[in-house]
Amino acid sequence: MLEIRSVHSGYGKLKILRGISMSVPNGSIVTLLGGNGTGKSTMLKAISGLIPVWEGEITFDGRAIQNLKPHVIVRRGLVQVTQGKDSYPGMTVEDNLKVGAFSRSDRAGVAQDMEMVFDLFPRLKDRRRQISGTLSGGEVQMLVIGRGLMARPKMIMLDEPSAALAPKIVLDIFRVVNRIRRDMNMTILLVEQNVRMALLLADYGYIIRDGVVHMEGEASSMIDDDNVRQSYLGGTVADTNVEALS
Repeated sequence: MLEIRSVHSGYGKLKILRGISMSVPNGSIVTLLGGNGTGKSTMLKAISGLIPVWEGEITFDGRAIQNLKPHVIVRRGLVQVTQGKDSYPGMTVEDNLKVGAFSRSDRAGVAQDMEMVFDLFPRLKDRRRQISGTLSGGEVQMLVIGRGLMARPKMIMLDEPSAALAPKIVLDIFRVVNRIRRDMNMTILLVEQNVRMALLLADYGYIIRDGVVHMEGEASSMIDDDNVRQSYLGGTVADTNVEALS
């Protein structure tokens, strides 16, 4: 579904990504892990067209997308949910969700998908007429994921969906992510600092350091790897098991 080959990118003259290669197979969850400042969010921005790719190639669904405009990439079926959890605070929950469907003209399908989002996040249904600026942090995270789904993407990229959320809400969010893949056959690229949760959910993982891939492998193997345990594992819900995400 998504192939990244020897990508270099950054900001101004500052190079952040230094030849990253990775792939996200159709129907899978792949997680991209690493500490602050290692290049995780920069990688997503390069994929989404928010910053230029200096060298290398990115293909999505068999077609090159590097350096296309972000709205073109969205129309091709690849959507990023950004780290900032940015809603439009002066708009209602329902209107925020409609913004996610900006590229669609099928009103019946949009209405159907909005009900799908409300099924995934019942709290949003209860607050559909509420101004989004009054929502809690967890509710805003639900809203921005739902808004991404309203584009009816082939693949969604989630940038640290658990950041700054209470442990109970983190579990709720990851259960929904698991359900999105299972029930909708959605391909997902998950950027996370909660390494244990991400590896429990994912099929495959990449750990990046200083803009290069430092380690990769099957998620089930990485979670038992001593190097990963010593360097990365922990988090607010370290005792969670895979059954808790079902």
